[in-house]
Amino acid sequence: MFHTVLDTAILAQSFDIQPEVPPGANGLLKLLNWLLWGVTLACVAALVFSGGKFAWEKWQNGQSDAAKMLVGSLVGAIVAMSANSILGAVTSA
Repeated sequence: MFHTVLDTAILAQSFDIQPEVPPGANGLLKLLNWLLWGVTLACVAALVFSGGKFAWEKWQNGQSDAAKMLVGSLVGAIVAMSANSILGAVTSA
């Protein structure tokens, strides 16, 4: 089959797509925002707790997994904040 110039012109048209928030999405977005606040507070609490445990064990000259806990809570906080940024970018579009 042969394609004509008219077929190419139709395929080259651009579409203007305007995303809309589906009905009932406001409740879901509110729930997600509350969940993100909870995750943020949990990350801060984990950082404070693991930092305090790390300092206490260093002061007591003990060996434990407090350094691993501190690094793990830092990684968790970074993941949570990136998820917050991604969700903010998606919901503002």
